[in-house]
Amino acid sequence: MKKLLTVLLAVMMVLSLTACGKEEEQHLVIYSPNSDKLIEVAEKFGEETGIQVDVVSLGTGECLERIVAEKENPQADVLYGGVNYANAFKYADYFEQYTAAGDDKLPEAYQNTNGVATHYCLDGSAALLINTELLSGLGINPEDFKGYADLLRPELKGKIAMGDPAASSSAWAELTNMLLVMGNEPYDAAAWDWVKQFIGQLNGILSSSSAIYKGVVNGEYVVGVSYEDPCVSLLVDGATNVKIVYPEEGAVWLPAGAAVIKNAPNMENAKKFLDWLISDAGQNAIAETTARPVNTNIVNTAKEMTPFSEINIAYEDMKLCGDNKTAWQTKWTELYNEAHPE
Repeated sequence: MKKLLTVLLAVMMVLSLTACGKEEEQHLVIYSPNSDKLIEVAEKFGEETGIQVDVVSLGTGECLERIVAEKENPQADVLYGGVNYANAFKYADYFEQYTAAGDDKLPEAYQNTNGVATHYCLDGSAALLINTELLSGLGINPEDFKGYADLLRPELKGKIAMGDPAASSSAWAELTNMLLVMGNEPYDAAAWDWVKQFIGQLNGILSSSSAIYKGVVNGEYVVGVSYEDPCVSLLVDGATNVKIVYPEEGAVWLPAGAAVIKNAPNMENAKKFLDWLISDAGQNAIAETTARPVNTNIVNTAKEMTPFSEINIAYEDMKLCGDNKTAWQTKWTELYNEAHPE
């Protein structure tokens, strides 16, 4: 009897461990700064695979801070968004080296070249969201608002919202876009002179990317320096008092990246998610949102998306911007503090 009891206990322990293993296999924790629509894409992955997906929505800076702080005991499996060229190198030690299945089928410019970042969509880094009603109230015809140069109109002083390029990936992309197109030469002193003038126009720095576009549609700001995806989402959802302006000086599209967190507790599911993101299923799911798929053969379904043929597209030197990220963030902060002393 004693021997039989021992065998039964052993069997129960094995079954218990097996059940735990199965439960773990069906779980995925994601940190993400992405918009609601792109988070829904991750949830669709869960629906299609049966894996329980938990998304923790934070700003890019907060996501990275958590990943660093949790290095010895990771609490998440994937960083979905915020893995741009600079972050992929700066935080490489905190991510697994992994190239998703099908990466070699993507356009060469968007493939994983550092072993960390799987690019899944193209972010329009330069989207100026204007509240047409408020702009008209200032005596400015919304049709006459064409781009970055209009941000220096005196009527707009204190009525423009933007994030902090030192903390927000979307705000950083805006800054590098400005530096690319607003000087005599890309990233020159004249571009920084323009940035200094622009900083003087700001209402302040917002810590949340969503607070920018939501603030514009709600009438808190006349202009929001934002990015394409959530701004188009407002139009899709029926907003009639806002308009997206792609700077006539030039607008950059950058590949958005995801990465597997080093020693992720649900490692296999994390890799499955990245594989799925760039598969036809994942890319078609993205095409149903207001982000542009990185597989440029797949076209967005939203009619509110302005065709590339109608936009002056600019191309960023990602390596140069990545190499200068810390220095340029510091310079921005210094200029901002000069213009907005507390």
